[in-house]
Amino acid sequence: MDSGAFSTILTHGGYPEGVEEYAKQINRWKQCGNLLAAVAQDYMCEPGMLKLTGLTVADHQRLTIERYDALLPLVTDCYIMPVLQGYDPSDYVDHIRQYGERLKPGMWVGVGSVCKRNGNPGAIAEVLMAIKGDRPDLQLHGFGLKKTALQFGLVRALLHTADSMAWSYHARKNGRSANDWREARDFASKIIRMEFQRPLFWRSAFDTL
Repeated sequence: MDSGAFSTILTHGGYPEGVEEYAKQINRWKQCGNLLAAVAQDYMCEPGMLKLTGLTVADHQRLTIERYDALLPLVTDCYIMPVLQGYDPSDYVDHIRQYGERLKPGMWVGVGSVCKRNGNPGAIAEVLMAIKGDRPDLQLHGFGLKKTALQFGLVRALLHTADSMAWSYHARKNGRSANDWREARDFASKIIRMEFQRPLFWRSAFDTL
């Protein structure tokens, strides 16, 4: 379950409601099927978002953890996915340190502020490599990654999971339902089957992890 963080902050410059309202939605929707996880309400760190809020990367990282901490006691029987935020690769490593013992071994963790870099998969790979270099045990989830990024072998190998709404946009642009689960299924199937690029120095990149 996505928190709608990007659109909420883009519209309001922050979260107009406390985490209690989001917790109500999580507790409601977990009764409707197999809800694997709900993503914490993070603060993106792209330059445009920082300009919008008037805050710094460090501020957004702090607020991301604060909302994660506030949400945890309000939700039962559903995994709350923490999100690592930053912009430069080193920012994400700093954020890992800020989370401290909250990030248990092998946790499923989101990687924020990467969706706007789909056109530069190498930049996404640098972020993922920095995280894995510090915490190779973490299972990483990429938000809003398109085929351009997932065709890049290093990005694909470093991620545990990823999501995208590209299937919905494509369906709507071609006169089909943007909410048909079969469109999502077909998109996922294409991602699984598609060939991906193995970068030069593939082996040496993994030897550093």
